[in-house]
Amino acid sequence: MSKAYGLDFGTSNTVLAAIGDNNSAAQLQFGAGSEIYPGIATILSFLDQSPDNQALAEVGPWAIQQFIEHMGDVRFIQSLKTFVASKQFKGTGVYGQPYNFEALMNAFLGRAFDHLNAPMVTAGSRMVVGRPVIFAGGSPDEDLAMARYRRALEGFGFEEVLFVYEPVAAAFSFARRLEEDATVLVADFGGGTSDYSLMRFSRKNGVLKANPIGRGGIGIAGDTFDYRIIDNVILPELGKGSLYKSMGKELEIPPNLFSNFARWHLLSIFKTSNDYKEMKKLLRWCLEPDKVELFIDLVDEDQGYPLYKAVSEAKALLSSQDSTEFRFEPLGKDFAVNISRSDFDSWIADDLSRINKALSQTLNAAGLKDTDVDQVFMTGGTSFVPALRSMFQNRFGSERLAGGEELSSIATGLALIGARDDARDWAVA
Repeated sequence: MSKAYGLDFGTSNTVLAAIGDNNSAAQLQFGAGSEIYPGIATILSFLDQSPDNQALAEVGPWAIQQFIEHMGDVRFIQSLKTFVASKQFKGTGVYGQPYNFEALMNAFLGRAFDHLNAPMVTAGSRMVVGRPVIFAGGSPDEDLAMARYRRALEGFGFEEVLFVYEPVAAAFSFARRLEEDATVLVADFGGGTSDYSLMRFSRKNGVLKANPIGRGGIGIAGDTFDYRIIDNVILPELGKGSLYKSMGKELEIPPNLFSNFARWHLLSIFKTSNDYKEMKKLLRWCLEPDKVELFIDLVDEDQGYPLYKAVSEAKALLSSQDSTEFRFEPLGKDFAVNISRSDFDSWIADDLSRINKALSQTLNAAGLKDTDVDQVFMTGGTSFVPALRSMFQNRFGSERLAGGEELSSIATGLALIGARDDARDWAVA
C-alpha cells in the first residue's frame, strides 16, 4: 500500500490525515495562500445559475462565502452526517436535480478533496474512514448507514476503503504517548454522538499492541447542547409557549412546530416542511403574532446558519467564562440575553445523565469497573464543555484524564491504522 489516509467525516467538522514518507501521521490542510485550514466545517452548498447551468457545489468556508455572497440563490446543507442512518431521509431536490444521501456526501468529499493544499494520491492507497459507535437519530439503521457510506466513496479510485470506529482511531492516536501498558477509555464527544471505546495497550519489543475490550455510545453530544440554548433562549422570543385561538378556545402553539428549527441538520429542509406550512396557517390566529412573524422572517431570510454560529460561539465562551451576553441582531437591535454557565449546566443536566449512563453500560458490558481504567482520553470539540469534564473528573479523578489534539486525533488515528499490516483486523463491516 503506497499511502494511507484517514478521514474523519464529522457532524460539525471534517478532518483528513495521511501517513508520510517517514511513516508518521500528519494532518492535511485545505486551501491555499493565506487561506489555509486544518479542517473544514461539514457544510455543503449549491449555487444556482452556474455557468454550465448546473448547481455549483462548495464546501466548508467556501460554502459559507457562497451563501453570504449569493443569499437566496444558494441551497445550504449542514450536519449532513446526521441523516446517514435515517430511513426517513430519502433525499432532497437541489434546483431540479434529485440528490440522495450518497450523492450529497460524494459531492461534499469531491469538493473537499479538490481544496486540499496538496493533491491526494488515490491509486494504490488505502482510505480509512471513521464511523460512530452509535449513529445519531431516533431509530438509526446501521446497515443503511454503512451501505450509504460505501456507495458515497465509490469512484474516488482508492485501492481499499476500510471503516473503523471513531473512538478506536482516537485511542491509536493517544497510544503514541503511553510509556507503559494501560487500559484506556477513549471518550469521543462530537456534534452528533458521544462514543466510547475501551482498549488494552501494550508494547512488546517496541511494537504497539492493542486489544479492544468494549465499546458503546449514545446519540447525544454538542448539537443537543446547542439545541438546549435555542430552546431556552431563542424559541420563547419566536413564539414558543404562546397561544392561539381555535373554536373559542386558547391553545398553546404545538411545540413540535418549533423543534426542527432548533436542530441544525434539519434547517436545510425546514422551509419546505409541513411544520413550517402549519406555522404560517396558524399566524392569523396567534395571540402574539409579532413573535411568530419574526420566526417566519428568520426562516424566509435564511438566518438559521448565522443563528447556529452565534449559539455555537456562546457555548464556546461558556467553556472559559462564567457567563456570556448573547446577541443576535435579526431578533432585534436591542435583543440581549445573559447566559450563565450555571443556567447552561442545568439545561444539559439530563443529557449529561444519559451520557454518563451510556458510559456505565459500556463498562459493565466489558466487565470493568471505573477503577480498572488506567487512562481516560477525552476528545472531540464537545469535550471542552466544563460540566462534561467535571463529570469525568468526579468519576475517574483528574490524574487519569488526558486530552489534546481534540479536533485531529480521530483522523490521525485512522491514518495510523491504515498504515498497519493488520489494518483489516481493526475494520468493521
